[in-house]
Amino acid sequence: MSTIARFLFGRRARRRWIHLILGGALAMPYVLVGSLAVGPATGSTNVFGSFTLQLASFALGLPIAALTSLFPLTRPLEVAAVRSLCGVDDDRLADGPARSRSAKGRAAAWFTLHLGFGGIIAGMSLAVPPFAVVLIVLPIFAGLRDPRLGLPEALDHTWALTLAPVAGAAVLVALAACAAASGALLARWAPALLGPTPEDRLAAAEARAADLAVRNRLARELHDSVGHALSAVTLQASAARRVLDTNPDFVREALAAIEDTTRRTVTELDAVLGVLRNGDSTVPAPTLAADLDDLLHRTRTAGLRITTTIDVAPETLPPVVSREAYRIVQEGLSNALKHADDKQVTLHIEATGGHLDIALENPLRDLGGAPQRGAGNCATSHNEPADKRRPAERPRGHHGLHGITDRARLLGGTAHAGPVEDTWRLHVRLPRKGPA
Repeated sequence: MSTIARFLFGRRARRRWIHLILGGALAMPYVLVGSLAVGPATGSTNVFGSFTLQLASFALGLPIAALTSLFPLTRPLEVAAVRSLCGVDDDRLADGPARSRSAKGRAAAWFTLHLGFGGIIAGMSLAVPPFAVVLIVLPIFAGLRDPRLGLPEALDHTWALTLAPVAGAAVLVALAACAAASGALLARWAPALLGPTPEDRLAAAEARAADLAVRNRLARELHDSVGHALSAVTLQASAARRVLDTNPDFVREALAAIEDTTRRTVTELDAVLGVLRNGDSTVPAPTLAADLDDLLHRTRTAGLRITTTIDVAPETLPPVVSREAYRIVQEGLSNALKHADDKQVTLHIEATGGHLDIALENPLRDLGGAPQRGAGNCATSHNEPADKRRPAERPRGHHGLHGITDRARLLGGTAHAGPVEDTWRLHVRLPRKGPA
């Protein structure tokens, strides 16, 4: 009994009833338009004085409603109403206007059903409760049995008066059952008629892919710019602390380098945040042509010995290639700062045919059976004195190498990193003309 009571009068049933009454309210203008055609066709001056003519006006108004449902906002409004009142899961309904012909047809079918069921239930909700109340109180108020009120003469019999309250209550229950059943049917049909089409799913997937691409781009920019700066600043501060009492000139140089690095990093961070705020940035991104010398100077100040060979004029590179090449070199040097055993790196940039080749190499050191360490693999020797050991490092996810690979792939190039004999080598090849 409790299950039946919840189905007929529970919170969900009441909300669906409201949804149906809203459909009836939406149907009224179309019924009025239908009556304008039914009246002259039947010669009637009072269409609403005849129940048959009312039904005819209602039936004529529904096709008109189906046509107006092609308005773009119809489906979003109906979806919002279904989500709020019918208890249908959000992920089973589509977002936005119907775009394809099939989606528009299904939205029109839903709108017609909503107004059709809603018009019937709304009409019953207006007419049935007063009649049921009269039946319930009929044995008490003799005046209600006046023939001028139009009630059937059979209600004057004693047995009819006895059963009238039961009949009135049954009529109310029947109204609730009709409303609950209609609401349940509409809730079941809603995902099929208002659910996403293949085109909607494709559009949603494309939007998610675009959002993910932006997120990945921001992640790469933050990792490569801020990550490199923090690594350099950390090493510079560590070196300055060790020689604070013995080499004040070096400390002053290290502090100046830290100041310059942080200032540049704030500028680059503004560029990345500009992408977040406005989708673009007015701060130019660093490029190989304009910023390579400063990058090498800052990295050398951090303690890395760099031998460079540049066999290409960076200013001749397209801006997108110059920008991504700068980030690749920056990340490669950052990895060497953090992980290379011998703080010595060879950087080679050259143009070969239609490609730009970037190679970074640093020697690996044999630790007597321990894993060799390079720009992508490191370990801490516990045989060193405590004051010379490296700080414990957090587990790394190789995000830098993944970022380099992503940058190269987006331009149509390739990236490889790993040990080659006694050298750790990073090699990236980019097309000189940028992405095809």
